[in-house]
Amino acid sequence: MTKPLPGRIEVITGPMFSGKSEELIRRLKRARIARQRVACFKPDIDLRYHRTAIASHSSQTHEAETVSTTEHLKSSLFPQLDEVEVVGIDEVQFFDEAIIALAVELVHLGKRIIIAGLDTTFTAEPFGPVPALMAIADEVTKLSAVCMTCGAPAIHTQRLGASQELVVVGAAGLYEARCRAHFHPWLDENSSEQLEFPEASRIL
Repeated sequence: MTKPLPGRIEVITGPMFSGKSEELIRRLKRARIARQRVACFKPDIDLRYHRTAIASHSSQTHEAETVSTTEHLKSSLFPQLDEVEVVGIDEVQFFDEAIIALAVELVHLGKRIIIAGLDTTFTAEPFGPVPALMAIADEVTKLSAVCMTCGAPAIHTQRLGASQELVVVGAAGLYEARCRAHFHPWLDENSSEQLEFPEASRIL
């Protein structure tokens, strides 16, 4: 039996509002145009726009299956794996660390894996499995957004308000893209004062 040629891992990352999901959708649609068979997944924590599709802030969509864990994703994907050539995963920062090993397994099976997700939290710390996925990727595309304060390129996601929770799913109104000069982790936008929290509360 001929061993399959290695696949590739492509990671699309950047802050919120930088077009990560839009770029993922673009690549998946091009794969379909090339008559490649595609399977797409997203975490069940992110149901902001659509339950059965990944969706960009610009309202572009692509059909996707909602899964709760990496094991759930694997159990759904593997029965159809012989028929799938491209695997898309959106909002990968919400998956557990097992997603890294799964990506490596898929690439050795000859699959193209296209992954999109935030690389840092709203406190500018590495977000979940994304940095490790970037390290093993064949290609990393790091996008920037537009700073909502000055219009410069933005690489940070600013949480508006004083919530200490790592995961607060939302979009405009809860978050803004910010450049380095206007990014303030733990900033209460209502009081415009920097909030101080102990390091122990900054849990990934």
